[in-house]
Amino acid sequence: MTDQAQHADSSMPLTDTSEERPFWGAILRGWRGKCPNCGSGPILKSYLKVNDDCAVCKQELFHHKADDGPAYLTILIVGHLMAPMLHWVFVKWRPEPLTLFTIFAVGCVGLSLYLLPRLKGAMIGFQWAKGMGGFGDDT
Repeated sequence: MTDQAQHADSSMPLTDTSEERPFWGAILRGWRGKCPNCGSGPILKSYLKVNDDCAVCKQELFHHKADDGPAYLTILIVGHLMAPMLHWVFVKWRPEPLTLFTIFAVGCVGLSLYLLPRLKGAMIGFQWAKGMGGFGDDT
């Protein structure tokens, strides 16, 4: 199989890290919960537990070092979205404090639960694209 044919086949993992990996494509595939290499296999086996390798292309995924990064990003995004909205709702309608707290607590929790696995996948895709955390030859 020629080099060109090998790279055209999406089921083959990229093992040569000297060539540049697709940056935004890997992040988007990770956001969608798919393998950053092939875009087909699932990256997570439960809510936040990462598969050891891709079921489709056999790309090793256990190298990731996502750790607390996705949680910090989630807090940053949710805080920056919900705080101005909380202020705007309070100034415009002046709801009861308990009502305001209940609505925004549910909103913050819901948005956090939505974003957390997606940001974890995106962070793993970022690490894979840049060859970080064991995905490159230099580790």
